[in-house]
Amino acid sequence: MKKILVILSILTAFTACIGKQDKKAELEKLIKEHDKIALQISTLEKELAGESGNNKKIVNVSVTEVKPGVFKHYIEVQGKVDGDENVSVSSRGSGVVLSVNVKEGDKVSKGQLLAVLDAQVSYANLADAETQLAYFTDLFNRQKNLWDQKIGSEVQYLSAKNNKEGVENKIKTLKEQIAMSRITSPINGTVEEIPIKIGQMVSPGVTTFRIVNFSKIKVTADVAEAYSPKIKSNDSVLVYFPDFNETIASRLNFTSKFINSMNRTFAIEAQITNLKQEARANMIAVLKINDYKAVDAISVPANVVQKSMNESFIYVAGEENGKKVAKKQTVTLGMNYNGLTEVLSGLKPGDKVITTGYQDVNQNDLINF
Repeated sequence: MKKILVILSILTAFTACIGKQDKKAELEKLIKEHDKIALQISTLEKELAGESGNNKKIVNVSVTEVKPGVFKHYIEVQGKVDGDENVSVSSRGSGVVLSVNVKEGDKVSKGQLLAVLDAQVSYANLADAETQLAYFTDLFNRQKNLWDQKIGSEVQYLSAKNNKEGVENKIKTLKEQIAMSRITSPINGTVEEIPIKIGQMVSPGVTTFRIVNFSKIKVTADVAEAYSPKIKSNDSVLVYFPDFNETIASRLNFTSKFINSMNRTFAIEAQITNLKQEARANMIAVLKINDYKAVDAISVPANVVQKSMNESFIYVAGEENGKKVAKKQTVTLGMNYNGLTEVLSGLKPGDKVITTGYQDVNQNDLINF
């Protein structure tokens, strides 16, 4: 029995030794394969990076050739649409509203009756005054006939004349009061608002109707005081209507000479024609006022301009020893608008500005278009 146990122990040890040697051999084989693959990876990376042979990377870029053109800068402000005539109508006298003769949306003409106020007292006084006028007129005519015949005194004649004329003036005043009880339209247009109702008491200064004439429209806006030296009447302007996605070219027909002391702004206005859609009062519009224009200007995308502490620069494509390389070009900048920057100096027509990949290049790096 002991002999059997000894034999089994020897067989187990022998088997373990053989298994260990096989694993070691397999490990050495895998290490050699790993080193070979790592070398291949390193070689391919160097080739792709352009470092095989000349030890310099090659960066793929896109370029845009510099061409002179017109550069415009605009000041953008938000405005609102208004009719050429937008009138708040109020009564000239006080009284209770007896009737409203129009409704919102009605088209009205100048002088058309809109509403009537209570004027019964004035009508009653007018009737009394007309009766008095008939009496004083007859008395005056009689006195005048006598005076023409040199009968009676001049005082009697003048007294009769004064009484007649006094009543005539009273009648004229009463008729004016009655006319003031009738609210009429001062312009041709459309009734946009009626804030009064029958039975309501109104007085001068209280809005009773709003009449808007949209045969001509305008856009008004308030502009910050800082722009006052740059904006003048007759400046060209682009008016953009976000609701219509439509832009109309126009000119400023009015720029106020008054600065609002509350918000430090001044008013501007542009007349609008040829608008395809139907505009409405107080609709939003964006005014783009052209305050700067340069002909034959050089401009580049604003994002390609890079800055160091003391300078602005752009990378352009150049050549060195027959190879394409990136060149750092110091530039002087002008104004920015709509993603473009005007370059005053540092670039010339025909230069190829690196517009894609400019973040990855340095001076004299090899590049590939």
